[in-house]
Amino acid sequence: NGAQVYLGSAELAAVCAQLGRIPSKDEYLAIAAEKIDPFGAELYRYLNFDQIAGFEDSGRVVSAEQEAQVLAGV
Repeated sequence: NGAQVYLGSAELAAVCAQLGRIPSKDEYLAIAAEKIDPFGAELYRYLNFDQIAGFEDSGRVVSAEQEAQVLAGV
């Protein structure tokens, strides 16, 4: 109760580093719109798992034997 928590992100950290302090909402939005948003498609590409060839299939099926081998190594 009463805790003031700031949720961070790489984007917020970049703006904080540029300013040397935590920005106001308006400062953050202005800087993000100018410096981050133009590169959004490239920056957030890794979040589009459905568009990465083979990503979904690479770990989907594991046999019981493979699972046992992995767990035995733990």
